[in-house]
Amino acid sequence: MDFSSADTKRAGTADAQHGQSAEILNGSDILVRCLQAENVKYIWGYPGGAVLYIYDALYKQDTIEHVLVRHEQAAVHAADGYARATGDVGVALVTSGPGVTNAITGIATAYMDSIPMVIITGQVPTPAIGLDAFQECDTVGITRPIVKHNFLVKDVADLATTLKKAFHIARTGRPGPVVVDIPKDVSLKTTAFHYPETVEMRSYNPVRKGHGGQIRKAVQLLLGAKRPYIYTGGGVILGEASAELRELVGMLGFPSTSTLMGLGAIPASDKTFLGMLGMHGTYEANMTMQNADVVIAIGARFDDRVIGNPKHFAQVERKIIHIDIDPSSISKRVKVDIPIVGDVKDVLQELIAQIKESQLKPDANALATWWNQVNEWKKRECLKYKTSTEVIKPQAVVEKLAELTRGTEYYITSDVGQHQMFAAQYSQFEEPRRWINSGGLGTMGVGLPYAMGIKLAKPNADVFCITGEGSIQMCIQELSTCKQYNTPVKVIALNNRYLGMVRQWQQLDYGGRYSHSYMDALPDFVKLAEAYGHVGLLIERPSDVEGALKEAIALKDRTVFLDIRTDPTENVWPMVQAGKGISEMLLGSEDL
Repeated sequence: MDFSSADTKRAGTADAQHGQSAEILNGSDILVRCLQAENVKYIWGYPGGAVLYIYDALYKQDTIEHVLVRHEQAAVHAADGYARATGDVGVALVTSGPGVTNAITGIATAYMDSIPMVIITGQVPTPAIGLDAFQECDTVGITRPIVKHNFLVKDVADLATTLKKAFHIARTGRPGPVVVDIPKDVSLKTTAFHYPETVEMRSYNPVRKGHGGQIRKAVQLLLGAKRPYIYTGGGVILGEASAELRELVGMLGFPSTSTLMGLGAIPASDKTFLGMLGMHGTYEANMTMQNADVVIAIGARFDDRVIGNPKHFAQVERKIIHIDIDPSSISKRVKVDIPIVGDVKDVLQELIAQIKESQLKPDANALATWWNQVNEWKKRECLKYKTSTEVIKPQAVVEKLAELTRGTEYYITSDVGQHQMFAAQYSQFEEPRRWINSGGLGTMGVGLPYAMGIKLAKPNADVFCITGEGSIQMCIQELSTCKQYNTPVKVIALNNRYLGMVRQWQQLDYGGRYSHSYMDALPDFVKLAEAYGHVGLLIERPSDVEGALKEAIALKDRTVFLDIRTDPTENVWPMVQAGKGISEMLLGSEDL
């Protein structure tokens, strides 16, 4: 998206019209004032030469808390976790060159999951850009594919307006990260400070209201369905539409499901909810998806982890309604019959209103027959696992944590791998924004920084990071940040001594050739946690799991690291293998 200089000038005149004499400030002070105007409470970052003027400006104020991480990747992840848990824009600050390149993984993670963020990057002075100066890289070029938009501020007079635009773009439409690259000389130069109250951009006007005619068609199709299905994703949570979705589900009584990113939008205890669908979804959720005659997709993508092979999916005749704020997400992998572009919350409100006014009612007999079939699929009990008194089952740990946290304010972050799937399958989320993980990019190392960001935002809540011994080592140095900023999180490491998901695929698809998936030089996590000033607990027996979890929860003001030695042979079931359709599921090793 391109923004003209006319846009910039128009937006920048908003405050000047009030006739007030403006303060003359340098770029760094302007940046801080802009962040204050956006009610930013926290910034996660790491200083360096190109941003020292900005850090000097931060030193002179006391409304924004800067959190010094130990690696720039963690700065972006922590700001991302904060944004996911609160719905506010997360803000990170990094220096030029390696500061930017270290932040790339965090930016891409936020981009794939549509998280509202503003990442402020330092840049070498404007005269030095393009001359291979010390710690220079082409930030705009590097980040272009993984941001909603990016800016290089070449004139301090444009800085305030650019930041207003950055926050506006980040939080509106389909949210996403926006990078603002600020050369060192721009952060020093002075200009009159005006922060516009509003911003208008001809080239950026996301649609909010869905097309009324399309919604009417959707209502008719839904109410005439014999085998309907409500399929929901992370867009419902991002669009703050959980209340509307719950009303819709309660009103229609149709079976419902969610993607990994959408968990919590519908309560796990809701009688219509069939659990998560997809590669490691429930048998009933996947079979219902494959056999439905009308699917309404709400804020979800038909991505490869959800429907598997699109050709297999297309073998069954069905009508698809797709509601999404991003038109490019509709009919991307699967042909859609009724596309509705608009804000999920607005569209659902209109949809509900039209259903209430409609003379049509769902076919009760057909729906009863459909539910009978769904209940038959449920009887497979696909999440049942063999318990043990000898070895700790990872599923049992997650189940026990779910039991101990029921009815309390808690948040669960995860990294990526087997533990992530166990957490998703067995946690039973009743509220949105309680399950924080990397869905689209699948980034190892996010769990601990996410937990840090959430704990600052929600100091009275319990924040658990369910991780593995592989993932936790990618950002384990952030235990130091937890100590410095007193963010007492609970790390639950399901330690199976393998890169579990890699090992599972190697077992099933690569003839048991475990190439570089075995972790044979693991640290003593208990001693490591203690070295960082935290509590470390080693749990090796199933009988000790409950007591250890209770102890960790009781230590409200301490970060606790639980090294839980789990069964190294355990796999995530059900599973859909690569290239298969979602109904071609393996429910256990006996299906191999």
